[in-house]
Amino acid sequence: MQMLKTDVVILGAGTAGLSAYRAVIAAGKKAVLVEGGAYGTTCARVGCMPSKLLIAAAEAAHAVRHTAPFGVHLDGVVRIDGREVMDRVKRERDRFVGFVLDDIEKIPAGDKLRGYAKFVAPGVLTVDQHTEVHAQSVVIATGSSPSIPASFRALGDRLIVNDDVFYWDDLPKRVVVFGPGVIGLELGQALTRLGVRVRVFGARGSLGGLSDPAVRQVAKHIFQQEFYLDPDARVLETKRVGDEVELRYIALDKTEKTERFDFALMATGRKPNLDSLDLALAGVVREAGKSPSFNRETMQIADLPIFIAGDVNADVPLLHEAADEGKIAGTNAARYPEVQPGSRRAGLGVVFSDPQIALVGQSFVKLLPESFVTGIVDFTGQGRSRVILKNKGLLHVYADLKTRRFLGAEMIGPSAEHLGHLLAWALQQALTIDRMLEMPFYHPVIEEGVRTALRDAKNKLDLRSQGMS
Repeated sequence: MQMLKTDVVILGAGTAGLSAYRAVIAAGKKAVLVEGGAYGTTCARVGCMPSKLLIAAAEAAHAVRHTAPFGVHLDGVVRIDGREVMDRVKRERDRFVGFVLDDIEKIPAGDKLRGYAKFVAPGVLTVDQHTEVHAQSVVIATGSSPSIPASFRALGDRLIVNDDVFYWDDLPKRVVVFGPGVIGLELGQALTRLGVRVRVFGARGSLGGLSDPAVRQVAKHIFQQEFYLDPDARVLETKRVGDEVELRYIALDKTEKTERFDFALMATGRKPNLDSLDLALAGVVREAGKSPSFNRETMQIADLPIFIAGDVNADVPLLHEAADEGKIAGTNAARYPEVQPGSRRAGLGVVFSDPQIALVGQSFVKLLPESFVTGIVDFTGQGRSRVILKNKGLLHVYADLKTRRFLGAEMIGPSAEHLGHLLAWALQQALTIDRMLEMPFYHPVIEEGVRTALRDAKNKLDLRSQGMS
């Protein structure tokens, strides 16, 4: 076994790990990047990009089928070629992965180690029994993996996760999806629009990360008009029968039903890739199966020379957050023990369903009931949305009663990815509702719906300030 000494060792070469590596090098310190899996980042290989490629195909199919309300009629049958769909998904996915591989290729060979690392003592790790690494500090950026309940493992290769979808050569005929979160909603709806018979089941009413009951109820109603969705399902039995998955459940109409599917897609969450690291030998304390506690401003675990960034910390599993966290972790690992808070952005999350879901800032469930007002717009009658027949959804904006500052928003509606960005920028600038209403709103645009919600919030703030309910 060879021995290697470095200032910082970074475990994982995904988005957070690569960002951490660049930060360490920028600080003038030596870094070693350790990766045991495939290079290419989760986003490029099995996450953000391939899912959006599948969604783009689904949106094209949906648009062609829904031209009649505009007076535009297409004669003939819409034909979806599953092999062509998946060929483009994989081809373009590989192109995005290639860009990441190009960046990794530029990293000096001496700064990269292939293999899986684990601690043998504080600051000492072994990599696949071929290298012992001694480092002054460590950045953990090992990512996460789909969480699969033990009761489903008997389904064998009929049980899949989102990673598997993007390696299909053709589209299946029937898929049951467990988990209506970001992944489950996006893939469930996309597959439906591409001609796959889909059933989506959830637990405890969860849907797309929404915590506002009113917005979540509207979202449920919208999606149920397009595909079978039960966010609070009673699944009685799931078993494998030959090459099929047999599902017995209580349907929305309260009757018991049995159906068979080609695959069961598990989208019930992800777990941090930490179990093989032997963190206890580095002095890290954590609950089994969970990420250790850490300071999200510095990414430091306790007072140890260990920093954790990206999906592995189970905080905000988004690419831009992983990049920011990696930079903070790498910078602090390089300057340890002089650790300083890094810059964090306003919270922003998007579900690329149709309509889209966007979450900005503080969620409804985390706000104190008597501390804020809610500004509302229903997109059903919103001008531009109705013109383009995208008039579905609901936006709630939250404003602080005392300061009148914008706190956050939850929404489902047209162009939510863009509305969410505008609201996140306003939040990061600590704008009040009044200041936001001074901004320009062109006519006719979907953003006018944001103005309607802000005006509603302002009126409620004014009433409350005058002592009226």
